[in-house]
Amino acid sequence: MPPPLLKRTLYTGTFVSTPTPTGLEILDNHALAVDAHGVITHRAALPPGGAATGYDDVVGWVGRNWGWDGGFEWVRPGGEGRGWWFPGFVDTHIHASQYPNVGIFGKTTLLDWLNTYTFPIESSLSSLTKARRVYSACVSRTLSHGTTTASYYATKHVASTNLLADVCLEKGQRAFIGRVCMDNDLNPDYLRDESPEQAVEDTKATIAHIDSIDPTHALITPIITPRFVPSCSSPLLSGLGALAKESALPIQTHLSENTSEIALVRRQFPAHDSYSHVYDTHGLLTPRTVLAHCVHLSLEERMLLKERKSKVSHCPVSNTSISSGLCPVRELLDDGIEVGLGTDVSGGYSSSILVAAREAAMVSRTLAALTVEETRSDEKEGQRGAEASDDVAAKHSTSAKDRKKLGVEECLYLATRGGAKCLGLEGKVGGFEVGMQWDAQLVELDAVDGEGGADDGGEGNGGPVELWGMETWGEKVAKWLFCGDDRNTKKVFVGGRLVHERR
Repeated sequence: MPPPLLKRTLYTGTFVSTPTPTGLEILDNHALAVDAHGVITHRAALPPGGAATGYDDVVGWVGRNWGWDGGFEWVRPGGEGRGWWFPGFVDTHIHASQYPNVGIFGKTTLLDWLNTYTFPIESSLSSLTKARRVYSACVSRTLSHGTTTASYYATKHVASTNLLADVCLEKGQRAFIGRVCMDNDLNPDYLRDESPEQAVEDTKATIAHIDSIDPTHALITPIITPRFVPSCSSPLLSGLGALAKESALPIQTHLSENTSEIALVRRQFPAHDSYSHVYDTHGLLTPRTVLAHCVHLSLEERMLLKERKSKVSHCPVSNTSISSGLCPVRELLDDGIEVGLGTDVSGGYSSSILVAAREAAMVSRTLAALTVEETRSDEKEGQRGAEASDDVAAKHSTSAKDRKKLGVEECLYLATRGGAKCLGLEGKVGGFEVGMQWDAQLVELDAVDGEGGADDGGEGNGGPVELWGMETWGEKVAKWLFCGDDRNTKKVFVGGRLVHERR
């Protein structure tokens, strides 16, 4: 049953987005029209001074320019110069089933973290009562962070995986839902598929359920989900590869997160050239595949991913939290591989893509610093103690170092359009062009008043970002990236529907 039609809506104010990885587009004093299906139909600059101060003036302007009568709503930011519209975030990798464990990882690394924390919590979600509580909280929280699209891992349990799909549909979040497949004896006996054949059949059952509740996949899409190679037998990987080919559905899994994991795969599949090669020979490297982490890929593996047009979900918070490593995102981008961001809850300690974007910037700077130190060490060794020249030092500080850094624009691109490309939603979400869905968040910051206090428009919950009145729009956005949180996310829309409002 199609969703009920919406009331046509006019959104005005400043619209900020990243049409390209290095370009921040600021549309100040603009208007966007969204139709009854949640699609952007018009976009234009308003006259100097805005549409006007009142609804009647707005009706007149819209009528003259777009032929609309007065039957529409008007939504705009509060606070002059401290609020703007931004595309909804796209989380390309998140384990909804692990949400209760956010912030709990101790000193573990990947494989012992799975056995200590992850498998027990996932097993407990065979209880539908607990699953509904966990999934409802997780989806509500991600929406509050501005995440309008999420690619979720559930568990091996069909009923609770189907429940996650139901919850996302009820709450209005755009979501990819994966029933997790894991059949070999490296998995605990309490959380293991009975056989490769049963795992495939259970995956088909979840696909059928999603087809029944959202036949056109307008919001909810099934995604084929082998947990990762160490959890799966060769027959299961082959069965899922065949299902992906037959159904043309997307695929999500993990790749090269941790060096111990890579060594384990090498022991499991000694005849294969690499971890990536295992997926490829089983039909699981496709243009619709999203591979989380990819921290330790070889050049040959990167070229294979590029050839197959598979995508990467960069999960910087998780990679540092459980000591997996620092993903060289610049190398992936330079190779022409599409990259999005993932929170990777609960390896990641936050369900916020804004935090992931922030950490992506910090990880890239750490890699830049390490590159300079390694280069200087190599130079010193090569010159047998001779002092490096100033021009060589400058070269490495400006080229090798700065090249690895991800800028504000790039990190926010990965959080929006980059993620949309990874999930096959390019041209549908991630920006504000005519024809795209209105998946958006209203961001508002605080201003510092004349007495040094916070001017938050009287709401009292403006969050930690302070504006002093001298910032450019680019600087406001940078402050939000590095200092903001969910208190700055005032409203969230998916397909034109209001799905979260901070009160």
